[in-house]
Amino acid sequence: MANDFRYVLWERDGDTITIWLNHPERLNVLSLALMEELTNAFVMAGASDATGVVLAAKGRLFSAGHDFAEMANQSLSSVEHLFGTCTKMMTTMQSIPQPVVASVHALATGAGCQLVATADLAVASEEATFCTPGGKGGLFCTTPMVAVGRSIGRKRALEMAMSGDSIDARTAEAWGLINVVVPLTELPAATRRLLRRVTRGSAESKGIGKAAFYAQMAMAQADAYEYATHVMAAASQLPDAQESINAFIAKRPPVFSPTNAAADQPK
Repeated sequence: MANDFRYVLWERDGDTITIWLNHPERLNVLSLALMEELTNAFVMAGASDATGVVLAAKGRLFSAGHDFAEMANQSLSSVEHLFGTCTKMMTTMQSIPQPVVASVHALATGAGCQLVATADLAVASEEATFCTPGGKGGLFCTTPMVAVGRSIGRKRALEMAMSGDSIDARTAEAWGLINVVVPLTELPAATRRLLRRVTRGSAESKGIGKAAFYAQMAMAQADAYEYATHVMAAASQLPDAQESINAFIAKRPPVFSPTNAAADQPK
């Protein structure tokens, strides 16, 4: 249950679930226990009737990345299990039907930066910074670059990875790692505004679309078009799709079924 989490805090307000990294005394390091809890939190959110999810963090940092204390002098199988748990957490976040918006108030480094890159969308404060620091040390940030590279492209991703230097929020916005930068005091409101925009319309349609987006991004273009054609054609037969089409033709607002409707109108 959500209330049983030790390192993650779960809150629900209306149609929105906020999942907090809640281990501030250790800078929200992604320990094995925290990653397992966060994975379960995403699964629970995905199974709920909420229409949107916010990923935020308590304390001085968003996340300090992997817990090196769990990697020191460990066997290959132990470290592979740790990274496999991290991969499961990241893929679970993208597999749930709801839009996930990361709300980043401060430094997100290593696998913490990977969390931001993996989220569907991200809002950051002007005080936030982003870093994949392995290039400065002896363990290259290989797994974080899977997500970061897909967000910002090869040249910029390799600059971050090889230099290990931090980038500020404005640079992260320009490079496509995040969507919006606002003053720290405006971060909660800006996160809510973005979430309202991306959760209006049919929740069922959006869930199908999110899954299809991530699937086709891993395909060659011809395969992606073939796959997307089948998905969109099948989705056109659903009641919410037909309601949207008929409402457009009739020049009226669509009325989606209650279980599938988020905020139908722009806010």
